[in-house]
Amino acid sequence: MTDEHTAAARTAERTAERSTGPAAPPVLSLRGVTASLGARPVLRGIDLAVGRGEVVALLGANGSGKSTTVRAAVGQVQTSGGELELFGAPLRRFREWHRVGYVPQRSTAAAGVPATVREVVASGRLARRRLGPLGRGDRAAVRRALELVGLADRARDSVNALSGGQHQRVLIARALAGEPELLVMDEPLAGVDLLSQGVLAEALRERTGEGVSVLLVLHELGPLAPLIDRTVVLHDGRVERVEGTAHLHDQACHPHADSLAEPTRTGLLT
Repeated sequence: MTDEHTAAARTAERTAERSTGPAAPPVLSLRGVTASLGARPVLRGIDLAVGRGEVVALLGANGSGKSTTVRAAVGQVQTSGGELELFGAPLRRFREWHRVGYVPQRSTAAAGVPATVREVVASGRLARRRLGPLGRGDRAAVRRALELVGLADRARDSVNALSGGQHQRVLIARALAGEPELLVMDEPLAGVDLLSQGVLAEALRERTGEGVSVLLVLHELGPLAPLIDRTVVLHDGRVERVEGTAHLHDQACHPHADSLAEPTRTGLLT
């Protein structure tokens, strides 16, 4: 079975799982969301929804609003209009942050503070526990997250001794350690070597196979393409077009098929 057929089969399985039983509310919903950075409008009416077990990628040129969208989704950017909900609750009333894992744009995992890889990853458990020593379940979650990103053998090393790609793996492991139901990632592959890209793709494959929902910002799909259910292209703070899995697979076979086509402009992702 080819990679494309395997990806299509996984998507069909996830779709079938989501379609059984009563319709569940989306894990993330933005309706007419607007936001500004300083005096500059950045989001101009974003409509976006991510369903349970769904993987959605945000694409678009620099300045299109991709990072602002995901930062607004996790409460790091204040919205000025519209409605934003997490797991059916308005953002202003949402308190179950252990259900959300966030990976920011590439940065130094410990920002110069002396810390081991395990210590940084273990900080991802803070939303699930009170201050105090890690329990057995916490330690198991940290260990599994390190294994998923291929850094179990570097657990005791200082994060300052890691490469850029390994730093990114640490940030993703920190988010995974919290065992989130929704994983929000801002350009997780930017500046990351091919080996680390493959490791990260496999780690996400493992979690999405368990039903975790993912919203991520990408410049190109790369090794994550087989995992993605839909891509949403932003332009000037609005949703320009939405492309499903079938279109993505067709583009993989005929990458220039739509190069001259007029894009479908829409403000709604459902």
